Amino acid sequence: MVLVRGATFALIASGLILGACSAERPFGPTVGDVFGGGGPTKASSTRPGIGVNAFLWRATLDTMAFMPLANADPWGGVIIYDWYSDPATPNERFKATVFILDTRLRADALNVTVTKEVRDETGQWAGARVAAQTETDLENAILTKARQLNLQNAG
Repeated sequence: MVLVRGATFALIASGLILGACSAERPFGPTVGDVFGGGGPTKASSTRPGIGVNAFLWRATLDTMAFMPLANADPWGGVIIYDWYSDPATPNERFKATVFILDTRLRADALNVTVTKEVRDETGQWAGARVAAQTETDLENAILTKARQLNLQNAG
């Protein structure tokens, strides 16, 4: 009985998550959510309840779309991606977590961490070093996309 209730809860929770990802409404806060629908103003960009910059949020989802999404908290500003393995290098896999730390569109409002594993000769996954430039490159790609979204919104 407990197993059935747990499975039902998991099914409902996954339906809610998938429903939030529909094409009609992007997952997470939109520019209108953060800015009150009337364009950016100083007062509305710091509105309580939304703790992240909408441009950074959307840019992260767009830039990291190649990785499977594991969990996202649009109010806390944390996006967790599940393991991704490039078909060209099947013995490597990567996991990423993106932290959006501010409501302002700033470089220091974004932090990307990447975890890497490689398959050893026994077939087991083992942790490996990630080049620091990898995280920096992802942050720069997200920031570039966020700036583009900001410019599109201003026009």
